[in-house]
Amino acid sequence: MSGPMKLVVAGAGGRMGRMLMNVVAAHPGCALFGAVDRKGAACIGGTAHGITIADDICAAMKGADGLLDFTAPEATLAHAQGCASFGQVHIVGTTGFTPAQETQLRTAAEGARVVKAGNFSVGVNVLLGLTKKAAAMLGPQYDIEISEMHHKHKVDAPSGTALMLGEAAAAGRSVDLETSSVRGRDGITGARKTGDIGFSSVRGGEVIGEHTVIFAGGSERLELTHKAQDRTLFAAGAVQAALWARDQAPGFYAMTDVLGL
Repeated sequence: MSGPMKLVVAGAGGRMGRMLMNVVAAHPGCALFGAVDRKGAACIGGTAHGITIADDICAAMKGADGLLDFTAPEATLAHAQGCASFGQVHIVGTTGFTPAQETQLRTAAEGARVVKAGNFSVGVNVLLGLTKKAAAMLGPQYDIEISEMHHKHKVDAPSGTALMLGEAAAAGRSVDLETSSVRGRDGITGARKTGDIGFSSVRGGEVIGEHTVIFAGGSERLELTHKAQDRTLFAAGAVQAALWARDQAPGFYAMTDVLGL
């Protein structure tokens, strides 16, 4: 397709929404076509890069090429239906979906070009590949623990990125994360079971995002860590995903597809 890609940003009043608008407006291959937030949000009626922030997603999406969506599961699922009906690109950075909601989103992808990622960072997606490979190479005698820290405003735990790392580790071990996952240990929990994939979450301050995958053996420990230092990297990755998805067939994609990993 020719011409700048016309993108709408959902959750425009949030910190990620503001960052997305800045990146889209500055990108030569994109145009900020619309900005929306929930009804009653303080930002409604304000402007950003010459665009008035509205609360009508349907009106905002008319004539658009795609939606950048870092909101909440319920809102994202509603947005997914609209994107599917018009065959638009839907970039989903929302986390905290239940298994049933995940299924609904995948169903919507039959009509839209959905790219969903718990993290749009290039470095994190490389970390996913390394985690899967290390889990396969080291074997079950190495205990796997995933530790993550985010800012105090984050509402879900473990983070979407931590869960992606857990899935990568489980895939490397050829096990099901749902039955191997251990979260929020407290009290007399008993000894750690062989094969468990543990998660721990820390919240505080304004930490953008830090993730460490620990492989703890009997006499050594391997740690793979990623630390985000600038939130712009997530917005840039989301825009990169949108531009890639524009030329793809309808379907459900991951950031690893975008990066050819």
